Amino acid sequence: MFSGPAADVRSRLCPYLDTINRGVLDFDFEKLCSVSLSQINCYACLVCGKYFQGRGIGTHAYMHSVSVGHHVFLNLDSLRFYCLPDNYQIMDSSLDDITYVLNPTFTTQDIAALDTGAHRPSIAFDGTAYLAGIVGLNNIKFNDYCNVVLQSLSHVPPLRNYFLREDNYRHHIRRRKSGSDYSALLVQRFGQLLRKLWNGSNFKAHVSPHEMLQSVVLSSHKKFQIIEQGDPIAFLSWILNTLHLALKEGKSKKRVATGGVAGMGATDKTAVAADKQSSIIYDTFRGKMKTYSRKMIPMDKTIDERLQLMLSEEYKETCEENPFLYLTLDLPPQPLFRDELTDNIIPQVPLFTILAKFNGQTEREYRTYKDSAMRRFELTVLPKYLILYIKRFTRNTFFVEKNPTIVNFPLKNVDLAELLAPDARQTNKCVYDLIANVVHEGDPEAGKGTYRCHVLHRGTGKWFELQDLHVSEILPQMITLSESYIQIWEQKESID
Repeated sequence: MFSGPAADVRSRLCPYLDTINRGVLDFDFEKLCSVSLSQINCYACLVCGKYFQGRGIGTHAYMHSVSVGHHVFLNLDSLRFYCLPDNYQIMDSSLDDITYVLNPTFTTQDIAALDTGAHRPSIAFDGTAYLAGIVGLNNIKFNDYCNVVLQSLSHVPPLRNYFLREDNYRHHIRRRKSGSDYSALLVQRFGQLLRKLWNGSNFKAHVSPHEMLQSVVLSSHKKFQIIEQGDPIAFLSWILNTLHLALKEGKSKKRVATGGVAGMGATDKTAVAADKQSSIIYDTFRGKMKTYSRKMIPMDKTIDERLQLMLSEEYKETCEENPFLYLTLDLPPQPLFRDELTDNIIPQVPLFTILAKFNGQTEREYRTYKDSAMRRFELTVLPKYLILYIKRFTRNTFFVEKNPTIVNFPLKNVDLAELLAPDARQTNKCVYDLIANVVHEGDPEAGKGTYRCHVLHRGTGKWFELQDLHVSEILPQMITLSESYIQIWEQKESID
């Protein structure tokens, strides 16, 4: 036959195609050589599933083929198949399923069918039945806090539909000008992960987020890691703003108000936004609110001094409008003392009670190291998809304390009209349905406790519970009994 790296021979008659083992193929991991650890010119052995560099004489792939007798290889960049050591390109349509698993693609018709009742269960190579979009994510060590966020975001239709088609954001991806710019890589890996989660032709009924998490580690400068338990709300805020910065057009920048003292939960400190140049992230999740603030007069002042200060500009109420990506809801404090009869009773609170923080009337004191202020919030623009963060953890000098209060909420037709400014109620759709719910279980101390999520599968109308690789259907009424941590609500076009 033919040998040498310069050989450019194609053949439709390869005698080794029956040696391919689809059961061992896994394209979810970093595309690097298992010997040299190089990412350049990497090939996958389709017999054992390992990655090797090169295909010319003396390369790692060539030596693997000669020493072990594995002959069929796939170039992970060009998606071409080769037979080694003879070094000819294999042309066979029976291999198309392998390239599709490596790089799934979706047409407009495919995306439109994902949420219809005609969406049927798929069968993996090992015979396992699964629903596209309802597949487990591997927990490499302590990345369950990332898994629940990625699973929840994958069920937000505008975001999912945008990233399922790479052409939508290919021209937005900024080229990496230096080794420290990984934002473009994060966008590509996020899109790849969503395409794999919604691929109905996977060889297995789960997906490993290894490549996605590697880009997270690099892009966040190790702020979020695989080997340490993290906070889902911090990861959610970071990934939304990082994706936005990578996708947005234009160079004009304006700082978005941070959650901080006000509890808006808007952005990370490094987040910037453009008013005129938006992205699919901000189009989907960003709303606006008015913040009314008045500085409190020190208690050690006399009555005359207090009256004088009330007339000064410094102590008058101010108002400013700020954008937000999520709303922070505060749970009522737990009772300090309990009797023996109520010791085992878990406190509960209605969702509307903690949402009253944003009705424009409820005031609360916010303190800093030098002064304090009374603030109230009023929503002016509601986003298409509203993210609620229920603040359960408080950190003191010694440990992290968790508030186990159960939040009671309906799954459908939550009307937020009372939270809107009067002049904004006519221009905003106010009714929401729940589509994703992140739950925390266990000890709140660092490295302890686990996260799971509930997501709504639109094609079947059923709710599913996802905890790493474990996937199970759940009754809707069971969702409201969990310790909700993050929720995503979808704005309804019309009320049922």
